Amino acid sequence: TLSSSSAASDVYKRQLLDMTKFNNGVVYVKKISPETVLDDYSWLIDKAKLNDNFEKDITTFLKVNISWDRYYPGCSSAPWQIEGIADKLLKLGYKNLIAAHNGTVVVDPERGRIENKHKKVEDKYNIPHVLVDSPETEAVAYKSKSRLLVLDKIFPDGIMIPKTFYGSNVIHLPTMKTHVFTTMTGALKNAFGGLLNQNRHWTHSDIHETLVDLLKIQHDIHENIFAISDGAFSGDGPGPRAMRINEKNIIVGGYDQVAVDSVVSKLMGFDPLKIKKLKIAEELSLGVANPKNIKIVGEDITKINWNYSSNENTLASKGQKFIYWGPLKPLEKILLRSKISPWAFFASDLYHNKYWLRFIGKRRIRKAMKTRWGQLFQKY
Repeated sequence: TLSSSSAASDVYKRQLLDMTKFNNGVVYVKKISPETVLDDYSWLIDKAKLNDNFEKDITTFLKVNISWDRYYPGCSSAPWQIEGIADKLLKLGYKNLIAAHNGTVVVDPERGRIENKHKKVEDKYNIPHVLVDSPETEAVAYKSKSRLLVLDKIFPDGIMIPKTFYGSNVIHLPTMKTHVFTTMTGALKNAFGGLLNQNRHWTHSDIHETLVDLLKIQHDIHENIFAISDGAFSGDGPGPRAMRINEKNIIVGGYDQVAVDSVVSKLMGFDPLKIKKLKIAEELSLGVANPKNIKIVGEDITKINWNYSSNENTLASKGQKFIYWGPLKPLEKILLRSKISPWAFFASDLYHNKYWLRFIGKRRIRKAMKTRWGQLFQKY
């Protein structure tokens, strides 16, 4: 029974609205091509009625993904991904757009903006950018509105998140790729770099629970959330960097981050309910993971199965798994959370940038640049 007071009624209505926006189990799917990609993004935004649900008078962050500060197709947000969303939103009258970037202990975000041609698009549309994990960006201690799974234990002195995100809209720009720690990475993982302001690598041993906690935090601090996952180029194998590059020509979007990742997982050939982060999120009513309960608007994808691999590793990821979940677990704090931890960052740079990219990755990039998507990338 609803309270007779208008205040209680407003709170109840807001709770229902939040559930509809964030956990509605509706996903929008569109096939895309290099020739029509801006129109394809426009179609998805129109179908999702984003203009009716997002407030125009507040900041809308385009949360860009940079998984590598070198360009590797399918690894980080594509320039047409930023342009497709920005072009449409500016035409709809959204003037307060900001591109949100973050670095990691192994990724230079400014170099990543240039290598991945994000800066080209941001400059073209006069979209300012912010490095949300830089010392210049104020971070505040997050006070949880509900019980968290792991973050309050990993960071007992407080979970520091960027103050600028409070009360904003956010649109996540993930790509469709596999991940050595989480099977696949997408909408949920895209918040990882943006929300945790420091020492986020401390959470890798509890990464699935961490991503669920971050989804809870997003529901608390953002006015609206949306994601469009781009599969122009998609990555299979030991992602998010050392992947095989595939052209899949599809985008998947929605307000329900769990449902978006579930649909992408299903396209890849994975059972979403066997991916821990999605299973936990559905159990906590943070989204819909069961494909049977997800409504698809757009393309018929029922018969698509990319048969991606979920159990491949690189030399680097094998070493990390030994530390996070293997025989070196007792040494995790010494190896990764002490003064000697830079050894791991140096090892990652040596393996990915000096060895893998040079002797394996560049050959794959050259092949990808001969495709229509590769030619489009080079035009930016």
